[in-house]
Amino acid sequence: MKTYDWIVVGGGITGAVLAYELVKTGFSVLLLEKDAVAQNATRYSYGGLAYWSGSTPLTRQLCQEARDRYNILPQELDADIELQELDLLLTIPADNDPEVTAELYAQCAVPPRLLSIPEACELEPLLNPGAIAGALTVKHGHIHPQKTAQAYIQAFLRAGGEMQIGEVLQVSSGGVKTTTVTYHSANVVVCAGGLSRRLLKSAGVPIKVYFTHAEIIETPPVDLRLNTLVMPANLQRFKLEAASTQVDELWNKPGNQLAPPILDAGAIQFLDGSLRLGQISRVLADVDAYINHEESEDWLRQSISHVLPRLGNLPGNWHHCLVAFSSNSLPVIGAIPELSGVHIFSGFSNPLVLIPPLAQRFAQFLSGTGDDIIPQFSDFLILTGS
Repeated sequence: MKTYDWIVVGGGITGAVLAYELVKTGFSVLLLEKDAVAQNATRYSYGGLAYWSGSTPLTRQLCQEARDRYNILPQELDADIELQELDLLLTIPADNDPEVTAELYAQCAVPPRLLSIPEACELEPLLNPGAIAGALTVKHGHIHPQKTAQAYIQAFLRAGGEMQIGEVLQVSSGGVKTTTVTYHSANVVVCAGGLSRRLLKSAGVPIKVYFTHAEIIETPPVDLRLNTLVMPANLQRFKLEAASTQVDELWNKPGNQLAPPILDAGAIQFLDGSLRLGQISRVLADVDAYINHEESEDWLRQSISHVLPRLGNLPGNWHHCLVAFSSNSLPVIGAIPELSGVHIFSGFSNPLVLIPPLAQRFAQFLSGTGDDIIPQFSDFLILTGS
């Protein structure tokens, strides 16, 4: 059986981009994805590109590299990824102080501009003025995430990469075992998002990558027009993630709920007129945890209706996926010390921005080219005992 230089586990945006960058450097690469029709976080993403949000020298540099990368990406991939620029509208709840909320974004590379209630409603006429104390706005990049992942995969295949559909059951030094086949490789990189922790735990590696159960409603194309990408200014999801990673051992008990669920009411409309409305985030330690989707959908619709009244009752379907994150808001990248030849590339916050530049850097680093950023992530992986 053929032996590959690299096997990439996971065909969402993370694995698709890294597989493409690896094959570009001259490696023989096999990309494995468990679902023929994607049901991952990429599939249900809002597609936002928050270039403006870098708040440290590192994240600002990567945001600028991402912007430069996306500007040439449609031509390089020979695909329409629906790249555009939108007005992001960050809503401030009626009982919050707008000035205090605006200060939370002061360290961003491009701090959002504070809007009064009338200014916010002029920018987004579908808003409920009674639900907000104001809003923040900034220019925000946007893509169709699934079309972008598919564009990367097609470019990867054209460049000589190979792809197979199959669920990976075990990762080891020298390859991976799926439900039907064992594939051999010199190296393996896990890009399995919310499944990364369970997959590596089965190999005896306690990796510190976590996951939320994310829930949204997706509508078919509608005539109603949303002018902006709407999200809450005070995102609860990041607080939830921070609270749930204080004690890593709690994630090893599948019945655990590590914190109460939260809902960040937001909405995005794609170029075909379809909408994604969400999102609920739950930190449940079991990837197969039961969720009452009827109760979730009711909660989503009530919350969306409060902020955007005309959207809450649109026809649409509830969807659920796992969203990976780390304990420090930065991705987990590098060789896994306990498992020779096995690497990880997962746990991204702001993934659609950070993945393209970091995948390019990581692939070059793995080919022997020096890099001033990737070793920082590798050092963190070793220091945390992952």
